[in-house]
Amino acid sequence: MGFPTAYPPRLLFENDGGTFRDVAAEVGLGDPRRTVGAVWFDYEQDGDLDIFVANMDGDPNGLFRNDGGIFTDVAAEAGVADGGRGLGNESLGTVRPCVADYDNDGLFDVFLANYGPNALYHNEGDGTFRDVAPEFGLNIDARYDTCEFGDYDHDGRVDLFVNGTVTGGTQYRDYLFRNTSDGFQDVTPPELLGLDADHGAVWVDFDQDGALDLSLTGVTDTGMHHVMRNLLGAELKARSIQVRVIDSMGRATKAGAEVRVYTAGTRTLLGTRILDTGSGYDSQSVLPVHFGLGGDGPVDIEVLFPGNGSRAVTLLTNVEPAEHTGQPLTVMLPE
Repeated sequence: MGFPTAYPPRLLFENDGGTFRDVAAEVGLGDPRRTVGAVWFDYEQDGDLDIFVANMDGDPNGLFRNDGGIFTDVAAEAGVADGGRGLGNESLGTVRPCVADYDNDGLFDVFLANYGPNALYHNEGDGTFRDVAPEFGLNIDARYDTCEFGDYDHDGRVDLFVNGTVTGGTQYRDYLFRNTSDGFQDVTPPELLGLDADHGAVWVDFDQDGALDLSLTGVTDTGMHHVMRNLLGAELKARSIQVRVIDSMGRATKAGAEVRVYTAGTRTLLGTRILDTGSGYDSQSVLPVHFGLGGDGPVDIEVLFPGNGSRAVTLLTNVEPAEHTGQPLTVMLPE
């Protein structure tokens, strides 16, 4: 497949004891597609981090499978190359990829905020993805900058915020989609619609009450940065837990770690999150991952870190979420 040659190639800097060297070309990531977003995750659960690359100006997206440190673009055979917005039209493209397990099956799915119809790719578990955005009403044809998953109502399913950009003199509207047993529903309140957010978005429990609030930025004439407080009731706020993952030196270097929560003493999965510190559009963070639990009672917490072809597991059992309201539970992974 040919790519445009008038643009510089993508870069990947390897840290070698405090000095950095661009290794993108030698590991297979250095093509010159017009990239604006990327996210690392182990999509096939084989013990190493793969990377999804979001490309603009009509370029196909990339899904680079990691095989021993060498990357192969498998986007076409995985079914994600066109991003749900088609190929070849330079006015369309993908801005941000967001990874989440929206249906709690233990596999990471991918939502794409697009110029053009948005996409939600369900992970089929066999190395391929299927775009389910049309059946959920998420394939809105507009211009979007960012997406952000978070369980704001603590029913155990991650909800989705998508914000429209400002381009060509048009402000595209924002959406808050509630994830229900029947799919995603547009529940955008007027307070959000009136803000005209258009760039960064982060779910964050800024007041440490257990519920996710929403931080937004934008580029209006005067600029904007708003934090929308979540007014969930106190009983529901307590049905949550946040998990912070660090390395043995206490540093937030474990991006790509997977956190799973189960009903205590069982393998009944309540939710899966990925530690993602760098894929945001105009927003980055080292925030803990957040789980709405949908009920009371103790939980088991499993943290997996893919690396060197294995998936190291750390398990904490019989954790009482109420004991950690407002403060994340910290899990230190061994080196």
